[in-house]
Amino acid sequence: MLSTPRFEDKPRLDDWAMAMRAAQELEEGGKVFNLGFGIPMLISSFVDRDAEVLLHSENGVIGFGPVIEDPERADRYCINGGGQPVEKRPGVAFMSHEESFALIRGGWVDVTFLGALQVAANGDLANWKVPGKISGALGGGQDLAFCAKSVVCITTHQTKDGTPKIVNRLSLDITAPACVRRIISDIAVIDINPDGLVLREVLPGWTPDEVQQVTEPELSVASDLLEMAL
Repeated sequence: MLSTPRFEDKPRLDDWAMAMRAAQELEEGGKVFNLGFGIPMLISSFVDRDAEVLLHSENGVIGFGPVIEDPERADRYCINGGGQPVEKRPGVAFMSHEESFALIRGGWVDVTFLGALQVAANGDLANWKVPGKISGALGGGQDLAFCAKSVVCITTHQTKDGTPKIVNRLSLDITAPACVRRIISDIAVIDINPDGLVLREVLPGWTPDEVQQVTEPELSVASDLLEMAL
């Protein structure tokens, strides 16, 4: 088996920078955006306070803002998908767990941002069971991956040992099939289309050929390829 280059001397975005890039996907005007567990939870910190962006948590709140760091300001009933206290913005609404999942399963979530352990070339997603570790239930991730109108994954491009996370076929337990539309990684932005994977953005310091070397499926390079900008 050929080893995959790790390009350890190359720049990479950290978790906060990936969340900052992902925040560019948020649109004003009534769309509902769900922020999944992990890096996606950081996205709310990059939403302009005056922007009319609707953020949803499966815990039963819609219309929240950034994470609250000061425990004295925190409301334990207003939390994001990871249980962190978040700000209540004007118009915030609370609902039961059942109603929150009815929103998801009814197709009212426009975009969900999820972490990923692997994403396959056809958009299959694996993000809930780490090999060798005890896992709980799937949680709400499967509902979101199946039912949201669009799924954007935020993930490092490779594992710590250099193994590609964007693969031809999943080797890990699947969360949902053919659901991922866009991948925002620490070195690139890649769209998954019916015709294959399209490289849309590359982090400065990387070339499309280098991104291809750490990506298992073949990439086509967009004619309007951009440098990632934060």
